[in-house]
Amino acid sequence: MRKAARAVLADVTPLRGSADYRRLWFGSTVSMLGQQMTALAVSVQVYRMTDSSFSVGLVGLFSLVPLVAFGLVGGAVADSMDRRKLGLVASSGLAAMSLLLAAQAVLGLGQVWLLYAVVAAQSAFFAVNSPTRAAMIPRLIPAEQLPAANALSMLSMNLGLTVGPLVGGLVLGLWNTETVYVIDALGFSASLYAMWRLPAMPPERAGNASKDGAGPRKRASVGEGLRFLNSRPNVRMTFLADIAAMVFGMPRALFPAIAVAWYAGGDGTVGVLTAAPAVGALAGALFSGWLGRVRYQGRAVVLSVVAWGLAIAAFGMSNWLWLGVLFLAAAGCADTISGVFRNTILQVATPDEMRGRLAGVFIVVVAGGPRLGDFESGSVAAVSTERLSVISGGLACVVAVLLLAARWRGFWRYDAKNPTP
Repeated sequence: MRKAARAVLADVTPLRGSADYRRLWFGSTVSMLGQQMTALAVSVQVYRMTDSSFSVGLVGLFSLVPLVAFGLVGGAVADSMDRRKLGLVASSGLAAMSLLLAAQAVLGLGQVWLLYAVVAAQSAFFAVNSPTRAAMIPRLIPAEQLPAANALSMLSMNLGLTVGPLVGGLVLGLWNTETVYVIDALGFSASLYAMWRLPAMPPERAGNASKDGAGPRKRASVGEGLRFLNSRPNVRMTFLADIAAMVFGMPRALFPAIAVAWYAGGDGTVGVLTAAPAVGALAGALFSGWLGRVRYQGRAVVLSVVAWGLAIAAFGMSNWLWLGVLFLAAAGCADTISGVFRNTILQVATPDEMRGRLAGVFIVVVAGGPRLGDFESGSVAAVSTERLSVISGGLACVVAVLLLAARWRGFWRYDAKNPTP
């Protein structure tokens, strides 16, 4: 039974084998929980101040724009300087923003524009911090452990997405928004400690003999990273596959209408539908022990995206809530598998001096894809029905990723034992 459990449950070898990675993962997990608690608290505070759902919606806009802009710039900066120092600066900035949120709540300033400004700054710091951390991981563990490490990262993220709002709501009920913000700020101490204990980590330049990256440095540019991406079909396919899944197969914007029209529910039903993919993604990360044994990772990405699209289409055909939730959870599980291998291909097939910029592009795709999906699903539903929008979107996702795989056939043959970008 122990052998069976090790074969199925998440592989924790990276946590056992590298103290640096273990501290980084723990700090990231604590920070993610705190950030999701804060996101809930900010929404609650804005609504209490304005009594406007539109004002709450603007929180997302003020976080999205810096995330996209600084995702690209942050990745270039991560390829230009010591990533440990950059990570310390970005984590310190995030902690400072949480303290600023706590201060404005304690002082009762009641200024919505201040909340928007802090949220935007938080998003900018996160957009720098995330690609910096992603570029560090391949330097901390062996390449064969990257699928397990990426599964653990997905586990950390989905723990934050599911547990963070629950804990945040509990703290809000027992105390107040100030307490949530202070807990978030204190949580960043784990992240700062993990960064502090890391060795210096300047980017390794092609042709440098020393592993510490010593040697002449040049300023990394966003354009150079995009040109590299354009010339590497397998790396580029990791982004295109995700765009196909998120743009065509993301019916999130339709959940409020679906809850009423299909299931005769209300806000609680919307919450269940929204949480179902995250629960499935969490389950996929928990039972990811087998992923490290997958050799042809490109076809695993293609098949996972196909499974996502089919699950979304099946959700569109369901008339019972429990069955719809099951299909959404299956889609979330498929998305986790796809994400693990897309991250692994990106990390292994990209030289260290480019990893920050490519991780920055990854942030932009992950942030922008679902928003485009909201627009696509809402537009199709506006000219037809919600059911047709969901079903056609899921099937369009399948067709799109199969066409992409047929166009760049090398991705289907991508071999983890002989990775080529």
